[in-house]
Order: sequence, then C-alpha cells, then structure tokens
Amino acid sequence: MTAAVQGTCAPQFENVRAEFARNFAERGEVGAAVSVWLDGEPVVDLWGGLADADENRPWERDTLVTVYSTSKGLTALCAHLLADRGELDLDAPVARYWPQFAQAGKGDVPVRWLLSHRAGLIAPGSR
Repeated sequence: MTAAVQGTCAPQFENVRAEFARNFAERGEVGAAVSVWLDGEPVVDLWGGLADADENRPWERDTLVTVYSTSKGLTALCAHLLADRGELDLDAPVARYWPQFAQAGKGDVPVRWLLSHRAGLIAPGSR
C-alpha cells in the first residue's frame, strides 16, 4: 500500500517529506505522523496511512497515539541540570524525592539507576 502523505512541509525540509513517503512505499509503514518545529515555528507537519489497519481507519492530522521514550532525553537533561545545581543527588535513593517509589522493595534504588536503566523496572508501577 502506498499511502498518500498529507500535511505541510517547508521547502527546505522536502527531503523529510520524501523519506516519510518512502516509509509507506518501500518500508511497510502502516500509519505515522511527524512534526518538526524550528525556532518556535512548525516546519514539518505530515501524516499518512492508517490509524487502525483492522478497521481501515485513515490517519488524520489529530490522530492520538501512544508514545514511548520521547521524554527520556528531556528528563535526563533536567535531572543533570538539577544535579549540577546541587538540587538532586544522583546517588541518593529515589525515595528521598518520591517516597511512594520505595514500595515493593525499591527503597534503595538510587536516582542514577533510573537514568541509566539499571533499576530493573519494565514499566511504571513495576514491582
């Protein structure tokens, strides 16, 4: 299936549109969207394909999706800025800052383990 790519794209980002379209034409993408902002302005806002292949429901500009890992970089940046300011101790237990985290035997897990994926937690609420 070759999905029609919809949306807008600034001329200097036409390569993004071309690669996005290739995801459908050559790489088997079912449905997707991409948005890029530069200096506070949207320069790419594209979508295409199906939001639900079983129901043949098209991807729309406002289709809601689940995202994973999109906040990791920002969280790490914020944590390191706080650590640099002396407001976060990376070796302190997470429970110092978030007491409820200590449940189910997690009381000694240090902050740095959360930032380096060493805490052994697979999802929020993991025990």
